Amino acid sequence: SCEIGRLEKTIDGFESEISEFTTLAQAFGKNGLQALLIEDAIPELEDAANEILAKLSDGSVQIFIESLRDLKKGGSRESLDIKISDERGIRPYEMFSGGEAFRIDFAIRIAMSKFLARRAGASLSLQTLIIDEGFGSQDEEGLSRLMESIYAIRQDFSKIIVVSHLPALKEQFPVHFLVEKGPFGSTVEVEERG
Repeated sequence: SCEIGRLEKTIDGFESEISEFTTLAQAFGKNGLQALLIEDAIPELEDAANEILAKLSDGSVQIFIESLRDLKKGGSRESLDIKISDERGIRPYEMFSGGEAFRIDFAIRIAMSKFLARRAGASLSLQTLIIDEGFGSQDEEGLSRLMESIYAIRQDFSKIIVVSHLPALKEQFPVHFLVEKGPFGSTVEVEERG
């Protein structure tokens, strides 16, 4: 009888531990904390990206981030889909022109940078934004909107560095770093242009 009581207490202890481990497994599983963090992040990323996209597209382009995808057999599964909407409706990313895709990418990258900096505890604005090329896909209007967007977000950065070979774009900035390749390495010259 004493032995049975001791075994029942041991079994109760194991059942309690199993219950605790089950709770922990759920909390740290794909539908637990990480799902909550993603669900919490999505609206902030959408808002930041759409704020930039509004400046780049006169408000005609928006993104929507979905974290669940309906399955044909019923139910749903976790995913991270970015839906893009413009005056023609919701279209796949591949259906946007190179210039449109670049502007969408630009907005999402800036939104993610802001989000990650804020989540890392950065109390100040992001320090530096470097944009390296990619402007060849932009038409004149696209370049103009991109410049407007860069100027619109400049208060978020201490420095914005743009790498470009396009003369029309280079002339938009007051300080130029001219890099020249030489036989013994590259040299850099700084020019202030007003």
